[in-house]
Amino acid sequence: MISRYSRPAAVAIWSQETKYRIWFEIEAHAATRMAELGVIPTEAAEAIWAKGRDVIFDADRIDEIERTTKHDVIAFLTHVSELVGEEARFLHQGMTSSDVLDTCFAVQLARASDLLVDGVDRVLAALEKRAQEHKFTPCVGRSHGIHAEPVTFGLKLAGYHAEFQRAKRRLLTARAEIATCAISGAVGTFANVDPAVEQYVADRMGLAVEPVSTQVIPRDRHAAFFAALGVVASSVERLAIEIRHLQRTEVLEAEEPFDPGQKGSSAMPHKRNPILTENLTGLARLVRSAVVPAMENVALWHERDISHSSVERGIGPDATIHLDFALHRLAGVVERLQVYPANMEKNLNLLGGLVHSQRVMLALTQAGVSREDAYAAVQENAMKVWRGEGRFLDFLKADARVTLPAEQLEALFDLGYHTKHVDTVFARVFGAA
Repeated sequence: MISRYSRPAAVAIWSQETKYRIWFEIEAHAATRMAELGVIPTEAAEAIWAKGRDVIFDADRIDEIERTTKHDVIAFLTHVSELVGEEARFLHQGMTSSDVLDTCFAVQLARASDLLVDGVDRVLAALEKRAQEHKFTPCVGRSHGIHAEPVTFGLKLAGYHAEFQRAKRRLLTARAEIATCAISGAVGTFANVDPAVEQYVADRMGLAVEPVSTQVIPRDRHAAFFAALGVVASSVERLAIEIRHLQRTEVLEAEEPFDPGQKGSSAMPHKRNPILTENLTGLARLVRSAVVPAMENVALWHERDISHSSVERGIGPDATIHLDFALHRLAGVVERLQVYPANMEKNLNLLGGLVHSQRVMLALTQAGVSREDAYAAVQENAMKVWRGEGRFLDFLKADARVTLPAEQLEALFDLGYHTKHVDTVFARVFGAA
């Protein structure tokens, strides 16, 4: 995790303080249920809560113990015993380290998911506001980066809004997939811990029970979680790249915010670079870099090994913190995006009406010309325009193969034809007005 690309709320989820607090709550809740079952004395469970509820666990002391034990959970339990006293011997009865580690990881990922959903909600709100603002702002649509046919800038943004609606659903599904609790003991048989303990801890920690944990929660869940994050990151990148293209000097249809006092280049004072969206492209790569290692973590040896552990200590914080940051940066860009309708109109007219070529071709076919002949006539005149030889409409009017009256030809160049179903698309995306 790089502090430059992080928000405090996301970082806090992965802090040592938060982790040890979750570990304690898992152990203490388990002790409470064990006391109800008569496995440990009620007084011991009450003392564990009383002495540990408000304490701040000493990460440095735990690290010091771990240098000897070479085991993080044992080091933590040893430190808890220093704070709680004799009753701490009743902690961790029948449990194994993975019960604590995996359940804690599930809590952290679920909390991170909630932040990510909040970030997507902010992106959705920004996109809807700007889409409605530019619902009928005409601009050119591009395929292969080349002028195609007219669209509106609002339609562009509506498409991204629909994509981030899917992103939200993916994150909610990923959260449900990952939020499971395992308190099943060595190799997951519950031989030394009652399944009722697992259910109790799950309820208290806001998790579902893992149906079968082979001492670890199956890592297909984690693979699906990080894959979902990777897809959301790719959606972030797709919108970021669109903005970067629109900000190019020769296009300049939209532009990132550029604040007073901001500098674009150490060498060239005139520069206004798309640094925010370029940064988003890079962050998306970082988030996606977690996907393959998460997939490779699925295949563990037999009931468990710890080859996944070192991977997850890195990708858990990194992927969630970076995506959280990226979503809020993207929302800020959309909220303050500078839009230039005059440049959109200029670019739309750059090829002198060639964007209406399909409509001319279709009108010829409806007038009795074969599709092949209509295509050839329209394309031949369009290529003259590409070469800078004149205006498209003038060439069409002068071509004997184009059998349409001048008035009909001129009507085929009406922009409104291309926006007549904008309301229909908006109703699909945002609901009926």
